[in-house]
Amino acid sequence: MINIGQNIKEELARQERTVSWLAKKLGCTRAVVYRIMGKNSIDTAMLSRISIVLERSFFIELSDEMGMRLNKRA
Repeated sequence: MINIGQNIKEELARQERTVSWLAKKLGCTRAVVYRIMGKNSIDTAMLSRISIVLERSFFIELSDEMGMRLNKRA
């Protein structure tokens, strides 16, 4: 299963952005961003906001993962 917090952390590093930058864009504190990056699941509204800010659809990745898991069951 995808660890969404880790993926967000990696994308932030790939873009050479700071936690402070993301927190400012999201209108929250650095502590909230660190908490998000430490989780393997996240509220969909927050994930949508993060996807827009980072210009990366984490929903597509989650959907692809789900599709692969469902195909394995068939």
